[in-house]
Amino acid sequence: MDLIYLLFILTLSIFLGFALISRVPPLLHTPLMSEANAICGIIIIGALIAAGCEANSLLTTILGTSAVALATFNVVGGYLVTERMLKMFKKK
Repeated sequence: MDLIYLLFILTLSIFLGFALISRVPPLLHTPLMSEANAICGIIIIGALIAAGCEANSLLTTILGTSAVALATFNVVGGYLVTERMLKMFKKK
């Protein structure tokens, strides 16, 4: 029963996130990317704590390590995209 409840929350979060992001005007995409990078930085800290805890099972360590890798990839990609978008607004 708990698994169905958690899957419902995940599905609802995905639809809500898509609905919110799709309605953002193009002018606000750069600040939104910066905010997403800050949130992913918090995720990296939590994933490092989860992956490094001594009382973990193998599955928890694997999931924590993959969360660190994916969040780091997202942060680096987000900063590269943000930098590229900001260069478009600079005068030549």
